[in-house]
Amino acid sequence: MPITGSVGRGGANVPADVAQVQELLNLRVGEMGLQPLPTNGVIDNATMAAIGRYQSLVLGGRSDGRVDPNGRTWTALADTQPTTLLRDRLRAQAALPRLSGAAWFNANEARFPNSDRVADLAPAFATQTSSFIAALQRAGATVRVSATLRNRNRAWIMHYAWQVAHGAVQPGAVPANPEVDILWDHGDPTVSRRAAQAMVNLFHIAFKPSLTSNHIEGTAIDMTISWDGPIDILDAAGQTHKIDQPRSGNTNTDLHAVGATYGLLKLASDPPHWSANGR
Repeated sequence: MPITGSVGRGGANVPADVAQVQELLNLRVGEMGLQPLPTNGVIDNATMAAIGRYQSLVLGGRSDGRVDPNGRTWTALADTQPTTLLRDRLRAQAALPRLSGAAWFNANEARFPNSDRVADLAPAFATQTSSFIAALQRAGATVRVSATLRNRNRAWIMHYAWQVAHGAVQPGAVPANPEVDILWDHGDPTVSRRAAQAMVNLFHIAFKPSLTSNHIEGTAIDMTISWDGPIDILDAAGQTHKIDQPRSGNTNTDLHAVGATYGLLKLASDPPHWSANGR
């Protein structure tokens, strides 16, 4: 029979209505990765979370943890035909691995690799970088490259993991990315933020990641440069420069000036970072 009032977050939560929704959710709850609900008519966090997860995993919309009479969630939930229940269960099973969090990141990280290869940089900047590194090595410096091209989709994941974890974007409002099969909305705001925070922790993110950067465009490189004694290095015009202390590419401004002749500008606030525009 139809419910008489809304059930869930902010609802009227008449006990008979709550119990009915709990019973209907229990027909799908196992495939949604949740424990069966007590059918006691008492609204609680577990029931609201199950409603939200049904909305997110099965219905594929934004979750609000609420079932309204004659609303989309009630209409779908009240349909208990065997074919409908099978469809709902299959949808939930398919969507469950897409939920954001540490498990998703560990399973999918390899699909979005960053690079430490100079050849993967934008062509013009790759040529400039190769020339500068060659000059450094001829002079006797040691160069260790740690990062070049950043995967655009990896940057997107990092950006929205941070946004969701910090409450800047609601999980259900993250724009779709057809190249990243992830579901940020777990059906419960607290659980969604916790899962996003787990990804932030795995990425070791300290500041909000940008969707645009020189690394994403292939016009930046992170590299550590060192030398054991004074070196003579040629700039891009063929002029020789004697470089000595401090013997670190992070802080030696004389070396920074040489790098600039090749089109590599040093970002002083980021020790290993060089780019085409100094950012």
